[in-house]
Amino acid sequence: MQKKAKKTINNSKKPFDFILCIIIFLLLSLGIVMVLSASAPSSLSDYGTSYHYVVRQGGFAVVGIAVMLFVSKIDYHIYKKFYKIAYWFGVAALLLVVVPKIGVEINGAKRWADLGFGTFQPSEITKICLIIFYAGYLTDHKNELNNFWKGCIKSFVPLIIPIGILFFLQDHLSASIVIIMITSIMMVMAGIKISHFLTIGITGGSAAVAGMLLLAMAKGKGGFRIARITSFLDPWADAKGSGWQVIQGLYAIGSGGLFGVGLGQSKQKYLYIPEPHNDFIFAIIAEELGFIGCLAVIALFAVFIWRGLLISMKAQDSFGSLVAVGITSLVGVQAIINIAVVTSSMPATGMSLPFISYGGTALLILLFSMGILLNISRSNSKVWHIGEVHNV
Repeated sequence: MQKKAKKTINNSKKPFDFILCIIIFLLLSLGIVMVLSASAPSSLSDYGTSYHYVVRQGGFAVVGIAVMLFVSKIDYHIYKKFYKIAYWFGVAALLLVVVPKIGVEINGAKRWADLGFGTFQPSEITKICLIIFYAGYLTDHKNELNNFWKGCIKSFVPLIIPIGILFFLQDHLSASIVIIMITSIMMVMAGIKISHFLTIGITGGSAAVAGMLLLAMAKGKGGFRIARITSFLDPWADAKGSGWQVIQGLYAIGSGGLFGVGLGQSKQKYLYIPEPHNDFIFAIIAEELGFIGCLAVIALFAVFIWRGLLISMKAQDSFGSLVAVGITSLVGVQAIINIAVVTSSMPATGMSLPFISYGGTALLILLFSMGILLNISRSNSKVWHIGEVHNV
């Protein structure tokens, strides 16, 4: 008689995706170097030292790396148990902006919260919470996804609350677009029919655009977005107003040429581009490192997306696969939009470049999500048990 015993392998001791980890560190290192270079003039002007922004960014990077490595050892299946709680936690985070003494208004928009250690955008937390929620929801309702009403329409319903808060309360259209794009990618990958998805997408997109135009004309709400579209079409029509940032970014890109003017030698960062270490840091990269430097950055993001999709395809279950797709899409979509805006390929939005743009708490949350992705990569082994045969 033979008896087969099973011994479970500790997933936390298995190696994670080494290539992905190297790409994360390369992007992070490049980001710190470029934040130092891009922020030095404005940091000196505002704080009397050239190192204010880079010191803060470096501190958050160190803490973020520790968080990433710690989270990479936590079995990602635990998030599946709390995906509904994650949804409401993400919604509650968005409401922090209206809490007295916590909500902070910057440049006329209430999108930031201050918990004492620095300001951050609660939408960053909501993004990862919705990724976890939709991975769990789509997994639990996988048998309904082929149905137009139960699968497609019903799947979009949970987006109503967070998107409504982002648009009407925070006036944060760019975050709304990113969230819709990420969840849409997850829905398609989960099995929602593309024909159903396109029907909702075209109808909903048309209604949203029409609604924004009506609000802008009737109440003046969001009128700056129309200005951004017109400045995108012809930035020189208002070169000292709405087109200023776009034009200065294009000057920076054009000045870089093939190999750039040299690290630290940018001229546009000297108070020409507003806050060059934030959304328009890619323009400084183009000016200082040139076309070759830009290609290197794009290549790093391309490899990141490749490894993320590979992790998704090899994940042991649909939940892990969808979380990996969501996190990979989060980085990929934001990188594509940011680079498109800086190169004047689309109207300006307040979108940071992942790992590279300045933003300590945003970087911390991003590295937390990288820890989840690395943990999913740990589970990509087909052998989960060791069988031992005993003769009895």
